[in-house]
Amino acid sequence: MEPVRKEIEQGRKKKILIVDDHPILRKGLSMLINQEPDLIVEGEAEDARKAMEQIEALSPDMVIVDISLPGIDGVELIKNIRLRFNDLPTLVVSMHDESLFAERALRAGARGYIMKQEAVEKVLVGIRHVLAGEIFVSNATATKMLEKFVDGDGGKATSPLDLLSDRELAVFQLIGQGLGTRHIAEQLHLSVKTVESYRSHIKVKLKIDSGMDLLKYAIQWTHNNS
Repeated sequence: MEPVRKEIEQGRKKKILIVDDHPILRKGLSMLINQEPDLIVEGEAEDARKAMEQIEALSPDMVIVDISLPGIDGVELIKNIRLRFNDLPTLVVSMHDESLFAERALRAGARGYIMKQEAVEKVLVGIRHVLAGEIFVSNATATKMLEKFVDGDGGKATSPLDLLSDRELAVFQLIGQGLGTRHIAEQLHLSVKTVESYRSHIKVKLKIDSGMDLLKYAIQWTHNNS
């Protein structure tokens, strides 16, 4: 008997948790996955806190994570999942530019990265690759990472934002969404002083002189990547 068919008959479909703050996208992804005979969406969450609660309660076989989440972002969530549930694989399905975020997500512990603009078939292929213990990224990202490895320039920045740490990038994104320092602090559960420190580091790394110039740059970047 084929392994997949045997698993289905024994009621052991692979359980998936979807973490995305857009209800319509969660629903669409759930419908796509639930059509497969060997997969089932066991739960959904719109933020990192609820995601961790759902993982604890449902024991899924894998988690699909978006990069943009209210509060703790997807990259930080992946780090937390890896820390608390070491063997639980995660796959990023996001609107955000793969060239900027894929390596960050993989370094955090994700096993794959797919942009939401990709064909639905690729999402299913990515899910099965990750469930099989493999890493799944686009050919372009795989080539880029291999070139960095071969050339020995893994630390070389290809975009100014590559210079930012994961947390600095999260602050930069929230600045681009129009949030002030106090609201950013509340979103990321940080002190206002810490956020101000991150803002200063971002300006230095991006060679930006004023807070207004930083705001303009962040808003423009967010608009182009939304």
